[in-house]
Amino acid sequence: MTAFTFTTTRSLICELGASERLGQFAIDLGIHHPCLVTDGGIAASGMLEPVIEQLQQAGLTVTIFSKVVADPPESVVEQAVAAAQAAGCDGVIGFGGGSAMDTAKLVALLLSGEQHLQDVYGINNAKGQRRPLIQVPTTAGTGSEVTPIAIVTTGATTKMGVVAPQLLPDLAVLDAKLTVGLPAAVTAATGIDAMVHAIEAYTSKLRKNPYSDMLAREALKLLSSNIEAAVNNGTDLTARSNMLLGAMLAGQAFANAPVAAVHALAYPLGGIYHIPHGLSNSLVLPHVMRFNLPEAKKLYSELAHCTLPAGTLIGSDSATTLINWLGHLSGELGLPTRLRDMDIPEDAISKLAADAMLQQRLLINNPREVTEADAIAIYQAAW
Repeated sequence: MTAFTFTTTRSLICELGASERLGQFAIDLGIHHPCLVTDGGIAASGMLEPVIEQLQQAGLTVTIFSKVVADPPESVVEQAVAAAQAAGCDGVIGFGGGSAMDTAKLVALLLSGEQHLQDVYGINNAKGQRRPLIQVPTTAGTGSEVTPIAIVTTGATTKMGVVAPQLLPDLAVLDAKLTVGLPAAVTAATGIDAMVHAIEAYTSKLRKNPYSDMLAREALKLLSSNIEAAVNNGTDLTARSNMLLGAMLAGQAFANAPVAAVHALAYPLGGIYHIPHGLSNSLVLPHVMRFNLPEAKKLYSELAHCTLPAGTLIGSDSATTLINWLGHLSGELGLPTRLRDMDIPEDAISKLAADAMLQQRLLINNPREVTEADAIAIYQAAW
């Protein structure tokens, strides 16, 4: 038997309308004054009003921090922590996409004041206990509600991660009603992001295990069979629910069998050109998979059989068929498919490759070793 360790969020609630009981969930965890961490888009959308109202009706005092931005910089995280401390918050609710939930994790961890952000970068550098934490995703993509990871932008083009078991929340609330208002492009990009999590977890070199494999297969099955319906009809609650569940399962998978070269090559696209994370992943996904094919063909073939209709695989190279299908999917969903479409000049490729090679914590998980020359070739194929 394969020896492995698997960790995930303590409790999950996956139910339409579950977010309407957030007040009681908070009280059950001993929270009386939560800091609700979200972003400006959600705050402006009107989504927060019913949430705040029912938290207050439950007798809670609520402090709102809505300054989270995509790829949150250190300054925003530190502002959120300071705001929660100044208000006397005793717990945290993350409400939004991956950036809001990552920020919420760090607020819960740092709220006590025993450590500062710079102390906890890296793996298992967090000390002590965090404050109670509830995560409520409003996108079906990052799976941040079930991962012990938070990513922070540390410079103009650089990011660092905090990886620690304390970042896993006490409760994740998956309510697909909250994803109904997502624009089609965001639904598409975040959905492909979740698919990348499943694919990279399944092919992860160092910590791949039977449990993460099972989750990755089921995640990819749910995501691939529902993403078009969710994009084309955003009010389809069945498709939305399946996407949210699939993203969560993929999050559990990659939290235990880490992602690899797709993410490593996507990070510079976000860091330098501020391309949203899910779209960055989709731009390089098929090209990294083609590079990995000599080492991952069997695994890609297995994923093809739980992703594509059986009839499309008869008499074909199933691994290549999967890669080709994924290569066309982004365009069919209305997303850009080439780096040039994002106004990235060809002469930037060398810089992108050099930055990607800094992501060794990800590249060591890739099924095939990636050199800087390989990264240049992959970016050229994506250009």
